[in-house]
Amino acid sequence: MGRASGVVAIVLLSIAAAGCGPGATRVMVPPRIDLKAHEVVGVIEFNCSSENELGPLATQRFIDVARQDQGMVRIVKLGTESEVLEAVGQDRLDPAAFQAAGEKYGVQTIVTGDLVFSEVRPKISLGHSLTHIGVAADVQATLAVQMVEAGSGASLWSRSAGATQRIGGASFSKDSVGLAVDDPDNAYVRLVNGLVYAVTPEFRPTWEWRREPVGK
Repeated sequence: MGRASGVVAIVLLSIAAAGCGPGATRVMVPPRIDLKAHEVVGVIEFNCSSENELGPLATQRFIDVARQDQGMVRIVKLGTESEVLEAVGQDRLDPAAFQAAGEKYGVQTIVTGDLVFSEVRPKISLGHSLTHIGVAADVQATLAVQMVEAGSGASLWSRSAGATQRIGGASFSKDSVGLAVDDPDNAYVRLVNGLVYAVTPEFRPTWEWRREPVGK
């Protein structure tokens, strides 16, 4: 470690010690978004570019994570986007459609999401003198979620996140062959779980250290 790096480390440790020292209290900060204030919350099943059941999975995971620390919150699954649009006589999710859905289903707020997967992308790496070859398969995905006020059709909150998940790989050399094959279903589930967690920080409480004012 260089001298400059050592000085920076000492300063950071000093700040941390000051924050956690005598007189400091660890307190919970409530979630930035209180779902109780937006009840009843309707959730439209997330659209998904994949043909498997990852759309319903992402929808349920989002519901579970978003209200995990929020207590009793009334949430209604409204069905797929096409089902909701057909029920309210609209052809796309615009403010008029959100307003109509709010009236039909008796919800104050509506949550929508889009889960998009890339094609599986192979990655090939070559060792020195071509004595080692590595092959891996990655998949990328993005999740975009928004919360809309049904009465006005105005967006109240939105967040998106992206991630990459390795679903398998192999290595070859003149002396050996190695395989690292994952169950694709498990890999996709881990990817969805990570994306849901990444888009829901405003629904979870946080913790921070606070010092009492001098004289109290």
